[in-house]
Amino acid sequence: MSEVTVVGGGLAGCETAWQLADRGVAVRLYEMRPHTPTGAHRGADLGEIVCSNSFKSTLPETASGLLKAELDVLGCRLLRVARASAVPAGHALGVDRELFARAVTDAVASHPRVTVVRERVDSLDLPTPAVLATGPLTAAGLSEALRAHCSADHLYFYDAIAPSIDADTIDPDAGFWASRYGKGEADYLNIPLDEAAYGALMERIRAAECVEPHAFEEARYFEACLPIEVIAERGEHTLRHGPLKPKGLVDPRTGREAYAVIQLRRESRRGSLMGLVGFQTRMKWPEQKAMIRSIPGLERVEVLRYGSIHRNMFLDMPRICERYLHDRRRGGLYYAGQICGVEGYVESIMSGIIVALSVLAARQGQTFPPLPEGTMIAALMEYVHTPARRFQPMNANMGLLPRGAARAPGGRRERHAAAAECALRRMRDWREAHAWLFA
Repeated sequence: MSEVTVVGGGLAGCETAWQLADRGVAVRLYEMRPHTPTGAHRGADLGEIVCSNSFKSTLPETASGLLKAELDVLGCRLLRVARASAVPAGHALGVDRELFARAVTDAVASHPRVTVVRERVDSLDLPTPAVLATGPLTAAGLSEALRAHCSADHLYFYDAIAPSIDADTIDPDAGFWASRYGKGEADYLNIPLDEAAYGALMERIRAAECVEPHAFEEARYFEACLPIEVIAERGEHTLRHGPLKPKGLVDPRTGREAYAVIQLRRESRRGSLMGLVGFQTRMKWPEQKAMIRSIPGLERVEVLRYGSIHRNMFLDMPRICERYLHDRRRGGLYYAGQICGVEGYVESIMSGIIVALSVLAARQGQTFPPLPEGTMIAALMEYVHTPARRFQPMNANMGLLPRGAARAPGGRRERHAAAAECALRRMRDWREAHAWLFA
């Protein structure tokens, strides 16, 4: 059987390569780092994550929890690594970035049917089957080749990263440890703000000097990952109803919810690195340091990683691809990851599994069987393949599921739990009915 080319050693590319290799397919995986760096990555490991260290909720009645459960049914490889690299994060799956990336690199690079090539790919002149999983930070040469192939300008948005600080420099009396509504363990450090402190923080954020996009580029941000200063511009109370919302966080020292709450989450297993939840920013570095040190209890903290902003690119997939993630104009060319319009770590991993199964079906001369309706994976793939006037990236959310996917008495949580149970049953039945894809 011919070798499969995978370009990009991120989450989608590694999941694709691992899935194919475990089914006896030889894979040549290209990764341009460390020879060609990006504006966001820090090292050369495969599977390096550059924004939050959270893979989001594990609760089955949430969209992210349901997506993980469906991926487990399909035999996801990277979620196993994530759980083995986990750090305390309440009901979320948080990982130690370095442990995770190192484990992914070890597993993929040592696989007997995977050859990792540390070279940049600048052309679509690739042996097929080929999977492009180069992500939102695709290098200029390949980006231009894609623009020419697609006969259209790239779509794009700007993504922002939150700063991380040294946990040992935080005032131990700065806040209290808890998870919202008491879900899971007390894994978040919560710093309460009164109305005056919140107002002062808003003023500082609004007055901060920021890194601006180039004059020829329109600043389009993904709504689920807005820079904190963009949120602040939208109204006086947007932050306390967004990333700084106090609801569900009762300070045990006062017995009350504060006016606003800043949450910090562990980003390393040892607990020495803490990330400011929801503080994605495009502020210049001195402004970030001043803003963080203005927060009560963080006056003397050391910033170990500053927030930053970078351009993310993605393609108009409904126009470019047919199901599932297969280029309409060039046989044997596939796409996976954020480049194909999914947003989020787990969503990118999901696309890697689907594209691997799509390649496997084609290699066996079979048509990829339609994904089961009412599942989160099917809903995301439906979105990716549905034409839109202005296609935008999408992450998993319960609103994507068909109305009436499951009926249950009670409130929203009960309906979502019933929908998740139904989705998992359908996904298990689908896998059993198409066992030939998993042999």
